[in-house]
Amino acid sequence: MSTDTVAGAQMKVTCRSEELAERLAVAGRGVSTRTSVHVLTGILLRAESGSLTLAATDMELSLRLSLDATVDGDGATVVPGRLLVDIARLLPPGEVTLEHRAEEGTLKLTCGPASYALNTFAVEDFPRLPELEGDESFSVERPAFLDTVAKVSRSASRDESRPVLTGILVRFEAGRLVMAATDSYRLSVKETELEGGPGRELEAIVPARALGELSRVAQAAASDTIEIGIRDNQVVFEVDGVVLTARRIDGQFPNYKQLVPEAFEAEVELPRDEFLDVVRRTALMAQRKSPLRLRFEEGQVTVSAQTQDVGEAQESLPVAYGGDTLEIGFNADFLRDGLESVSEDKARLKLISPLRPGLIQGEGDDFLYLIMPIRLAG
Repeated sequence: MSTDTVAGAQMKVTCRSEELAERLAVAGRGVSTRTSVHVLTGILLRAESGSLTLAATDMELSLRLSLDATVDGDGATVVPGRLLVDIARLLPPGEVTLEHRAEEGTLKLTCGPASYALNTFAVEDFPRLPELEGDESFSVERPAFLDTVAKVSRSASRDESRPVLTGILVRFEAGRLVMAATDSYRLSVKETELEGGPGRELEAIVPARALGELSRVAQAAASDTIEIGIRDNQVVFEVDGVVLTARRIDGQFPNYKQLVPEAFEAEVELPRDEFLDVVRRTALMAQRKSPLRLRFEEGQVTVSAQTQDVGEAQESLPVAYGGDTLEIGFNADFLRDGLESVSEDKARLKLISPLRPGLIQGEGDDFLYLIMPIRLAG
């Protein structure tokens, strides 16, 4: 991210406290919480041309958005982010005035009887955030894009020692969007028919955190589209005036197609909601990394879990299974995540053996969730 600076000046702006609080809550999610660079713990306020722009970044992710305001003096300053968010959230309804007193190094905030003076950071030290250039951006359908993110995001790793796995592979093909995520214990892949797009094949590994924040911002957006720009080092998203920038993750994403077995020995169709309820109940006894056991035998599946010094649970469900008895163990949380990612009434579970991965799909083939088994004792 460029470290070009922005210029500061005297600033005075008035806006509605309710709108300021709402917008600050969004911008505040970009504030860095683990840095020794103080300016990155702040939110940039820039007043100009009848609007107040708010921006925050931790150098991996940035958020920028504006709100209508009465501007009596253009200018910019950087204010401690978390503190400003908390103050704005608790302000009484009505107009709030923000006045930057550069000579004092403070921002005075006044709303009715409430008055605050906050120390500010040097605006020159705040990084310049990238813009979404029209000639390099393209539009995608918002609901389809967000649904695809939701289907795969749970499988992204949180282990920062392997950065590539903390990202989601986002690939645009002709008329299609493909996303994949894996933490090496499970793999999610979702293919979505898509109108719009870049008009050419294009892919990037985007931090799962960034796509999660985008989903949060865009979930209730009025716009039906999301603007996207993919650059050498960054990906820029814009929806309803909110600009989110994320640093692209360098590296080679695993070849997920090679991870999926070509054939399976058994396929069981399960009532998704009913089976998920059984898994949730039984998983209460799968503590301390104890596996959830699935035993398939003629006409039924039995789900069980046992944790020493805690207790055990067992529940059976009738299913159309007619093969040899097969017992396999899974991480309870991972199995639940896979089932929750299926949106159809029926879920298909494909199996090979107790030591080979299982595959969860809905009624179609546009989504797959591959899950590694846990070796069962005895």
